[in-house]
Amino acid sequence: MMELRKTLAGRIALTAVATVILLFLALPIVVILVTSFSNNAFAAFPPEAWTLNWYKALFADGSKWPAALTLSAFVACLSTLFSLIIGVTAATALVRSELPLRSAVFALVLGPLVIPQIVTALGLFLLFEPAAMLGSPIAIALGHTVLASPIAVLILIATLRGIDERLEDAAASMGAGRLTIARRITFPLAAPGMIAAAIFSFITSFDEFYISQFLSSVDTVTLPVRVYNSLTFEIDPSVTAVSALLT
Repeated sequence: MMELRKTLAGRIALTAVATVILLFLALPIVVILVTSFSNNAFAAFPPEAWTLNWYKALFADGSKWPAALTLSAFVACLSTLFSLIIGVTAATALVRSELPLRSAVFALVLGPLVIPQIVTALGLFLLFEPAAMLGSPIAIALGHTVLASPIAVLILIATLRGIDERLEDAAASMGAGRLTIARRITFPLAAPGMIAAAIFSFITSFDEFYISQFLSSVDTVTLPVRVYNSLTFEIDPSVTAVSALLT
């Protein structure tokens, strides 16, 4: 009976501690959500009065937020497409073929996850600046692909390793070519992993700041860069509404 009470008390204590930690982690999000409805131009918390003006300002005539949101979404879609192409190709080569120096290639593919993002951003700036591609959505998307593609590769490697190779061997023994095997067997079975890779690639690109900051121009500003500029160079309470919507 005593052991049962101790176990029950331990579970209650663990639940209480976990709840406090989760509430502490969620508190900044709650503050942002509440502040976005404040009528104070300096984003005061708690709000003295409630308003929807900052949400209306996001889509008012002359607002720069819709253009930044559209650009970020477009760049993220391109980066997701590029990352899936690289991810499927690299994962297939690393899992399904006898690739020479496989460990070295795997380390090279995952390199961007280890290198500090600001170093990667500087390298991309030095690469695209002589080509006069700064400010190009294609250049920004390619830059984001450098960070998003390793994530896609990791997810797709795990997905391909979970697919029974005997299914592909059976199809090959019945005369199916590689493209047919990929189209009829491998890709359908790997669809959940490809969807997960696409989601994480999109999020990585949409939220990327350093590369966007180095590669953007006055006319092409992504949403994270616009948020940074609003917090640094001007007082725009609309940024709280943007943060609330992104959350």
